[in-house]
Amino acid sequence: MKRLASALAGLLLPTLAAASGPLPVAGYTVVHAYPHDPSAYTEGLFYLDGYLYEATGIVGSSSVRKVELRSGKVLQQTPTPWPDYGEGIVAWKDRLIQLTWQNHEGFVFDLATLTPRAKFAYPGEGWSLTTDGTHLLMSDGTPTIRLLDPDTLQQVGHIDVTADGRPLAGINELEWVNGEVYANVWLTERIARIDPGSGQVLGWIDLAGLAPPPDTLADPANDVLNGIAYDAAHDRLFVTGKRWPQVYEIRLRPPSPR
Repeated sequence: MKRLASALAGLLLPTLAAASGPLPVAGYTVVHAYPHDPSAYTEGLFYLDGYLYEATGIVGSSSVRKVELRSGKVLQQTPTPWPDYGEGIVAWKDRLIQLTWQNHEGFVFDLATLTPRAKFAYPGEGWSLTTDGTHLLMSDGTPTIRLLDPDTLQQVGHIDVTADGRPLAGINELEWVNGEVYANVWLTERIARIDPGSGQVLGWIDLAGLAPPPDTLADPANDVLNGIAYDAAHDRLFVTGKRWPQVYEIRLRPPSPR
C-alpha cells in the first residue's frame, strides 16, 4: 500500500472520477492543525479518551503508538513484529488489534500498555480496521469490506461497496462516523462516505489542497492522504497523511448546489 503501483493507480483514478459525478461532494474547513511525526508512515488512526492511536507501515519501521494530540508527542510505542508491514488498527475492549499488509496475520496488543498479546490469521491483504460497536470492519484494498467477529477475529459477513452502481476499489483507512463508514480511497484526495447497510457511497469529502507541498515530502507519490479519526463525544474529525507534518481537525462544508 504500500508503494505506488502505476498500473493500479491508473485503474483507481478513472474509477473514482467516473463514480463521483452525480454524488454530492463536501468541502472542508481546517479548524486546527496539530503536530504530527513526519517520519510516521500512517496506516491506521483512531481517537480514544483524549489521545490518538496510530499505526505506521514500512517493514522495519512499522509500529503501534499512543500520541498526545496537542503536542504530537509519542507517549507509548511498540514495534510491529518483524518482518511484517503494519497496517490498520482498532480498539476493542482492552485490546488494540493491528493488521499487516501481505503476511496474512494480525496482532493483538494490550490497549493500556501496547504489550503484544497474541496474533491471528486471515486470508488476503490487510489494510484497515474500524468498528461499528458490534463488528470490526476490515478493508483489504478491494471493493469489499469484511465484517469480523471482534472476539474471534473470524469473518462473519461483508459489505460490497459501490459508487453509482460501480464497485469502488482502493478502499483504505476506515473510520465509523455517525452511522457511516468514512474511507480514504488510496491515491486520491477524497474520502468516501459509505452506507454500511447498502454499501453505497453516499457522497465524497474532497480534501484537495490539504496535503503538504510535494517538494516538502520525502516521496510525494506515496506520502498521500491516509488517516481518519473521530472524537464522537465532541464531534471532531481528524485527518492526516503518510509522513505529513500535521494532523488536521476539519469541519465539513455542505456540498455546493448542483
